[in-house]
Amino acid sequence: MANMNLYSRGDRLFVLANYVLVGLFALSTLYPFIYIAAVSFSSGFAARAGTIVVTPVDTTVAAYTYVLTDPVFWNSYKNTFIYTIGGTLMSLVIIIPGAYALSRPQLFGRRFWNLMVAFTMWFNAGMIPFFINMRDLGLLDTYFGIIIGFACNAFNIILLRNFFESIPKSFEEAARIDGANDFQILWKVYIPLSRPAIATVTLFCVVSRWNGFFWAMVLLSSEDKIPLQVYLRHIIATLSDDNEFSATLVDAAYSVETVTAAIIVCSIIPVLIFYPFIQKYFNKGIMLGGVKE
Repeated sequence: MANMNLYSRGDRLFVLANYVLVGLFALSTLYPFIYIAAVSFSSGFAARAGTIVVTPVDTTVAAYTYVLTDPVFWNSYKNTFIYTIGGTLMSLVIIIPGAYALSRPQLFGRRFWNLMVAFTMWFNAGMIPFFINMRDLGLLDTYFGIIIGFACNAFNIILLRNFFESIPKSFEEAARIDGANDFQILWKVYIPLSRPAIATVTLFCVVSRWNGFFWAMVLLSSEDKIPLQVYLRHIIATLSDDNEFSATLVDAAYSVETVTAAIIVCSIIPVLIFYPFIQKYFNKGIMLGGVKE
């Protein structure tokens, strides 16, 4: 916290009010996670009764036992990692060279190509044409279809392009004097200098892939290929339609709510582990990628 003695009384009150508001905002964003964790460790009856506020009620790990002993859960977890890692790498393979090319002043028709990339942020063909395109390419119900079908994102390309344009031209000129070509300049100059922006784009890709639900549900029909988010929907539908399970809800150690919460907690853990490693690059990448000198 800044040295408050350097401020006037009015400024100190203003700074204090800011800290209070930011603290309240942080708590408001943190509470849903606390609540979901509490529900996941509570009994099914307590979750149904709505008596859970902050801490678990009738603490039990029955929901986790149900989830972690289901082989479909582990298979969907594996699939989510495949789609996330494979999709992110595929996205970076497309986004980085694309952003580099669009940042080159000597690119023929540069303004036109930049406009075409930005155009896709405003308009697209729609869901039905996209589905038909995926079907005609033979990419329905395949791992590769999910990985390649969503590999290119216009916003990420523009973000990284702006970062590349902010890098001083003297670095490129020095590399060209040493005989480097465009590929060498990209690999040995621009990529090392663009780690904050690349880390930011990577985070966007990882979160988007990890939370992918709708198109995975539409394009995948085999249970052994579904990701974690589709599995969550499947569990909710299965338990809700299970008449025998519904008839014993009063005495059940878990319920649809607690099982759902347990799956959500399990799905959040990898993101919580991954995020701190690139968080230090995040703000810098956003600022430098969004502001041109």
